[in-house]
Amino acid sequence: MPDHAPKVLIFSPHPDDECIVGGLALRLLREAKWNIVNVAVTLGGKKERRKERLRELKNACGFLGFGLIPIGLEKIHSATRRENRGHWLAAVARIKNILNANKPRLIFLSHERDAHGTHIGTHFLVLDALKKMPRSFECFVVETEFWRPMENPNLLVESSVEDVSDLVAALACHVGEVRRNPYHTRLPAWMSDNVWRGAELIGEQGGAAPDFTFATTYRLRKWSGGRLTKVPRGGRFLSRAESPAGLFKI
Repeated sequence: MPDHAPKVLIFSPHPDDECIVGGLALRLLREAKWNIVNVAVTLGGKKERRKERLRELKNACGFLGFGLIPIGLEKIHSATRRENRGHWLAAVARIKNILNANKPRLIFLSHERDAHGTHIGTHFLVLDALKKMPRSFECFVVETEFWRPMENPNLLVESSVEDVSDLVAALACHVGEVRRNPYHTRLPAWMSDNVWRGAELIGEQGGAAPDFTFATTYRLRKWSGGRLTKVPRGGRFLSRAESPAGLFKI
């Protein structure tokens, strides 16, 4: 990528999340030539699998063309935030340092009710780090869903058959995970489900659905003035015919 390319950080709770929610990031890489970097917040809960998971993660990111920062934190849960402030604040400092070093135009993180403890923990970890940044710091924030749908998404992003095929192939690089549960084969079905569900949640209820086959549901906001703020435009469908970079010119 060019040195001046906008930087995008995907704060992934686990290795494999970069593939599952990566539809928009992959389009920004391929169509807008933005620099996409996956920040592996944890390497999973099983210590005996972490070296293997890191190797699998490198293969997946390499396949997609994503950069990688594998920080591999532990105990990233809401309970840690409440009960072990020393551990939590040290983790927040690690994330703040990454934000300072990269100055991202855009970050991805799981939404605050994404059911899995580490996904929820990652959401609050990154928000706490953003609050430590200078008040002048701004970036776009795209929240993702996997374990539980968001109640109020505002963005549905179409993916091409080629992009979906590559996301499935990258997800298959997480060999140990898909061996126990072949969820990579179900990713296209999930992305198709996003279309009919997103059409009602993001568009006008009872209105026409977009002519998408595959899509990913997100919530787009902006970090500005030390807090999350709404973007001016409401719910949006982003087709393959539109540039994804246009979402971030607000």
